[in-house]
Amino acid sequence: MSQSPAPEPLISPTQATAQVTQGRFKRVLGTPSLVLFGLVYMVPLTVFTTYGIVTQLTGGRVPVAYLITLIAMVFTARSYARMSVAYPYAGSAYVYTQRSFGGAVGFLSGWALLLDYLFLPMINYLVLGIYLSASFPGIPAWVFVVGAIALVTVLNVVGIVSVNRTNLVIIAVQTIFIVVFLALAFSTAAGNGVDPLLPFTGDGTVEGFGALFAGAAILCLSFLGFDSVSTLAEEAKDAKRSVPRAIMITTIGAGAIFIVISYAAQLVFPSNAFTDVDSAGLDVVAAAGGEWLSTLFIAGYVAGATGSALTSQASVARILFAMGRDGVLPRAVFGRLSKRFGTPVIAVLVVSAISMLALVFDLLLLSEMISFGALIAFSVVNLSVIKHYFIDGRERSGIAVLNNLVLPLIGFALTVWLWTSLSGRTFIIGLSWLAFGVIILAIATKGFRRPVPMLDLKE
Repeated sequence: MSQSPAPEPLISPTQATAQVTQGRFKRVLGTPSLVLFGLVYMVPLTVFTTYGIVTQLTGGRVPVAYLITLIAMVFTARSYARMSVAYPYAGSAYVYTQRSFGGAVGFLSGWALLLDYLFLPMINYLVLGIYLSASFPGIPAWVFVVGAIALVTVLNVVGIVSVNRTNLVIIAVQTIFIVVFLALAFSTAAGNGVDPLLPFTGDGTVEGFGALFAGAAILCLSFLGFDSVSTLAEEAKDAKRSVPRAIMITTIGAGAIFIVISYAAQLVFPSNAFTDVDSAGLDVVAAAGGEWLSTLFIAGYVAGATGSALTSQASVARILFAMGRDGVLPRAVFGRLSKRFGTPVIAVLVVSAISMLALVFDLLLLSEMISFGALIAFSVVNLSVIKHYFIDGRERSGIAVLNNLVLPLIGFALTVWLWTSLSGRTFIIGLSWLAFGVIILAIATKGFRRPVPMLDLKE
């Protein structure tokens, strides 16, 4: 393949195409690094991001809502793990569905995935502003938001190794806080004689399973880390082994952490009367350990939110790169890697610019939109397993029926079930986003008269 000339030090789209396995990205990540990336992306302290909202929505049954979401996500995580073996490339759901159902379906699923990937950095910047401005009321929230965006952008431009090193520090700070918080929360709850079953039975303000499902649908955003692991397939040392392992470890491990933290939180603060529902975590932490623990919490939460923004921006930049490399998005903008850093610099900068919308969006809207896009992507990846292995591959003997049909079908049903629990406002905005994607697809295919561009990926 010929190399397109470029005046700046960027790898051209055609050269990138020819180098699918020859170093477009540096293969430096093993299973531990991938798991670390996923956990930092998911943020163990993300429980407090929507804690107030989900507590009020479920009537104080957040751990039950997390359990429902975890059960649904395990099936879907398994489907991602299966597809990451079949197609060990950057692009995640976009690549999996594109190869299984064709370019049009692949683009629209990737476009839906972009909705949550573009919004997730925003939600991290937003909560950073909320919590830091609550701690330092003399400084406007926008200062913290802009500063965080600048820091994350620089680290992502430099490369995935810098991201991985930063992740080690971030996860260490959060681990220290979690251990201290759990010890104090259980001790305080025992001293106050709180019923240990309260986080499961609720506070009585809201009852029924419908509220639990609605809460579980919002909590899907907490599990996006296993999906982010799949976007690093081209930077993994042994993608077909390390990526699927990391996906399952990340999903189950993070789910267990979320359930335990939310359980302890509702024991130590068995109420939904928060000072501010968006920063409800501050009330919970203060009840457990007072001012000094609140200070430690802010440090851990800021580290976690920064880490999630860091990893989510890295992931969405790689999805944009995959789309640009294919030609469904402008190659000159998205389908190029920096020769110096080996990263999709222009895509990173575009994501940073979009993240500035965190200054005007509200927390509930961002949470719902992230879940909307994620659940669409999760649904089609489950179907991709059936299409790729059961229908096209004709793997239907013995246990293969369970692996290639029954389990992904259960995952599909559970994600659709959660999807329908979202609000009407979410559907209006989400379907409008998909309609915009159809317009872009029409432009890329000259009014659907040409095939959807697809890169010829080969091992």
